[in-house]
Amino acid sequence: MLEFVNVSGTDKGFNLNNISFCAMEGYITGIIGANGAGKSTLLQYIFDENRDYNGKILFDGQDIKINHSSFRNIVSYISDDKRFFNAYSIIDNIKLLSPFYTEWDNELFFSTLNDMEVSSGKTISNLSRGEYIRFQLAFAVAHKSKLYLLDEATSGMDPVFRRDFYKFLHNLIAIENVTVIMTTHIEEELKSHMDYVGVMEAGKLISFGEVEIS
Repeated sequence: MLEFVNVSGTDKGFNLNNISFCAMEGYITGIIGANGAGKSTLLQYIFDENRDYNGKILFDGQDIKINHSSFRNIVSYISDDKRFFNAYSIIDNIKLLSPFYTEWDNELFFSTLNDMEVSSGKTISNLSRGEYIRFQLAFAVAHKSKLYLLDEATSGMDPVFRRDFYKFLHNLIAIENVTVIMTTHIEEELKSHMDYVGVMEAGKLISFGEVEIS
């Protein structure tokens, strides 16, 4: 379980104001809001140890600030951000980055990537957006991530991609019982795939609750 406890801060012009909520293990928690509402900042506070904030962010009851380098082993951030070596192939990225993860599974990475029909010989810069998202999912699975942070991962993608994406997530949750938080503005996703939804506005969480099945 991931828990925000009265988290506030200002970073690059975006504010978070007294955010408190819990994202439960085994469920998908959606965060929605207009551009500038603070959704991406919220995810970055979890992933980036250099972000300064007040309050606490807890994962399984432990403050993530206490040993963030260890925490990074079990958290993944999946977005359009170019956090890999763009001029290098997927294989070369894996050779460079996998030693930083204590539970890296090379066989699992390549089998997952193959199932997603992404060529490991492609350079990161030549991946389509959909391929880049799938590559990041395979990377997260291979280092045994327990917390998935998905920032507008399905934005602009066609219905087939979104169907396969959520099928993968739901299967992952069923097998590994991970925690998933994702930002989205696609209403269909909120109704069909989210278990809990929080609404952000101007850096504040104005509502949070379980999605009602109609």
